[in-house]
Amino acid sequence: MHIYPAQKIAIFIDGANLYATAKALDFEIDYNQLLSLFKNKGQFVRAYYYTALVEEQEFSPIRPLIDWLDYNGFTMVTKPTKEYTDSSGRKKIKGNMDIELTVDVMEISETVDHIVLFSGDGDFRRLVEAVQRKGVVVSVVSTVKSRPPMVADDLRRQADQFIDLNDLKQFIGRKDSAGNIKPSQVDRSAQYDNN
Repeated sequence: MHIYPAQKIAIFIDGANLYATAKALDFEIDYNQLLSLFKNKGQFVRAYYYTALVEEQEFSPIRPLIDWLDYNGFTMVTKPTKEYTDSSGRKKIKGNMDIELTVDVMEISETVDHIVLFSGDGDFRRLVEAVQRKGVVVSVVSTVKSRPPMVADDLRRQADQFIDLNDLKQFIGRKDSAGNIKPSQVDRSAQYDNN
C-alpha cells in the first residue's frame, strides 16, 4: 500500500459492499484497526461509512455497528431503505448509497490528495476517473481472490492503486482471544438490493 506521509487521506466505505467482500474472504473487519492503519499512513482527514437502514424493523442487526462507528471516529451517512414490488410481484427492499458517496467524494476532493475507496462496485469507475482528473490519487480496496471476484474489472483498472482486502486481513481482521483472525459469523448484511 503506497500512501505518502505528506498526503491528506480520506476513506470512503461502501458498507454493504465491504461487508460482502469480507464475508466472501471469511473474516470480520476490526474497524478500529482499519482506522488506525490509515491514520498511521498519512495526514488522515476523515473516514466515511455508508449504509442504508430498514426503518420498520424493531431491531436492526446493523444498528450496534453504526452506533459504534459513529462514536469511534467514522462519519456515518445513512438513509432509509425503500420498499418496492419487482416485475414478478415480489416485495423487495432497495438501499443504494452510491449518490451520497459520490457527492461526498467530489466535495472533499478539493482538499485531499488521496482517496481510499472500499468498494468493488463498477458504478464508481467514472467517479474515480473524475477525481483523478483533479489530481487526486485513488486507491480501491476490494478483492479478486473470491469466486467470483468482488471488484469490477473496470474499477480495478481505473484506480491508481488496487489493494486486495485479503492482503489487509492480517492488519484489520478481528482477532479472537488467541490472536487468530475470526471467521465471519453473524449475518449483518443489509437485507436490501444495493443497486
